[in-house]
Amino acid sequence: MWDPTQTGSQAVGKQRINDVTPHPGGGIFYTAASGIWQTVWLEPTAAAHITRLDMVPDLTANRLKVTVRGSGVSGHRVRVTVSGGGSTAGTATGPVGAEFTVPVPNARRWSPDDPFLYDVRAELLSGTTTVDSVGSYTGMRSIGLARVDGVLRPVLNGEFVFQTGTLDQGYWPDGIYTAPTDAALRYDLQKHKDLGFNMVRKHIKVEPQRWFYWADRLGLLVWQDMPSMERTPDAAARVQWEAEYDRIIDQHRSAPSLVMWVNQNEGWGQYDQARIADEVKASDPSRLVDNMSGVNCCGAVDGGNGDVVDHHVYVGPGTTVPSATRAAVLGEFGGLGYKVAGHEWYPGGGFSYEDQPDTAHLDDRLTGLLDGIREVRMPKGLSASVYTEITDVENEANGLLTYDRQVVKVDEARVRAANRALIDASRSPSAPVTLPTGQSVSVRVTTPGLTDRYVRHQNGAVFTEVVTGGSSALLKNDATWRVVPGLADSSCYSFESRNYPGEYLRHRDSRVYKEGGSGALFRADSTFCPVRGADGGVRLSAYNFPEQYLRHYNAELWLAIPGGTRTWDARALFREDTTWAVAAPWAP
Repeated sequence: MWDPTQTGSQAVGKQRINDVTPHPGGGIFYTAASGIWQTVWLEPTAAAHITRLDMVPDLTANRLKVTVRGSGVSGHRVRVTVSGGGSTAGTATGPVGAEFTVPVPNARRWSPDDPFLYDVRAELLSGTTTVDSVGSYTGMRSIGLARVDGVLRPVLNGEFVFQTGTLDQGYWPDGIYTAPTDAALRYDLQKHKDLGFNMVRKHIKVEPQRWFYWADRLGLLVWQDMPSMERTPDAAARVQWEAEYDRIIDQHRSAPSLVMWVNQNEGWGQYDQARIADEVKASDPSRLVDNMSGVNCCGAVDGGNGDVVDHHVYVGPGTTVPSATRAAVLGEFGGLGYKVAGHEWYPGGGFSYEDQPDTAHLDDRLTGLLDGIREVRMPKGLSASVYTEITDVENEANGLLTYDRQVVKVDEARVRAANRALIDASRSPSAPVTLPTGQSVSVRVTTPGLTDRYVRHQNGAVFTEVVTGGSSALLKNDATWRVVPGLADSSCYSFESRNYPGEYLRHRDSRVYKEGGSGALFRADSTFCPVRGADGGVRLSAYNFPEQYLRHYNAELWLAIPGGTRTWDARALFREDTTWAVAAPWAP
């Protein structure tokens, strides 16, 4: 056997020819595996035997669509029995190689919160004699798109549930592509559950069926990538890549956990995006299809079809929005890094998209990103997000766990609570926070001891200052703003100066100013989205940086990041300093 890895034209994913000994560098590509890395077995069979069992749940009709494939089965039929909780739910007999249905009345729905699996038994019959039988399982669930409150969303069992997951690359320090044990395969997925995630994106790799078994059993939604090619393929490479993709779809089409096929990533080896998306959908219409993950990145070309528009934004979470025909998902974001001494692949060689000085900052920053998605981006149409990543991989140090899986870097309870709040909010959304459009207001500090201070501009910059009835007319005018529909998004807001019409509150390099201008960047910088604060207050999230909030610090106004490392990101009083009261205007 010869494996050319990245020098060839075949699917290669992130494998690169490198020394297996830990070394510096490597970036987002890793040591290649060679030889047999998945389970191989030999099984004696009768001349007439079952080769494959394809199952598609049909919740509308409370039945399971089944196709049993076999070899040497001329004149045979097949009986399929579905059971749950020790009793038979339904049974039916049909032809081999053609679809028939088995009734599953009052089917218990499979979901991440209740991953109930039915047992399935298929028996190959010669007359009335069973000549072969196989056991399997199924989960009764549906996945599709639907409009929810006017927004196109992915729906699980007819319900919108925000899909919050991580990028799982499936690398191991001792086996590279091969997990050391079955328990190790389960461990990574269990950690997703422990951290409150309900989804996992299997990135540029396909795991053995046992991995899918654990995802099915534990209850995780799976986005499955097709491993990419290194470069634009020639005709022969395209035929090979598509044939391999077809086999992957056939191998895993019965997994309840698998809800979306991800065809291509960031333009790597891209070609015929629209055609491939249509063909994958035709091959498996029971699942969603993502024609290109990261259509905004790296020279990727969007096929324009499929079920989702998928952006990558680091650190994020960005401003991905749905289209008329596709739901909005964030296929990659995050990448927060923290290196744990004694648990690095190559000590000192790690990197991330944004290094954190300690675990306290990591916890604050991660939960701040999740809160920003919940409070701002999900109400604007985002339906799913994939955090990079579940574990460190070689010199990538942005995992929630170390590469050796010995250390969980984050506070599990905090991350779980943030994910749970995000999922719960998708099921029971709060009413949006609204401001009095077209009216003048003053914006008051709510931090204890400073509640007599208001947002005002002075010499172009914005500060807070004490304003009272005895204050000058100039100060009162400077502290009065007209609320208008957001310049970048009319569902958010912009704040126009009372005494300088056409100039707005605008962030620039994190500092907040009163400025006029034009263009997309100016409009985005001048737009703020309100979210609910404590005690009836309002927090103002930057439209184009939804994880950052308007904050007063030493009387100056800044955009501050929860868990950030800049002076004005200080942890003390962060929520108080970012909560405002919208009050009556000081100037009429």
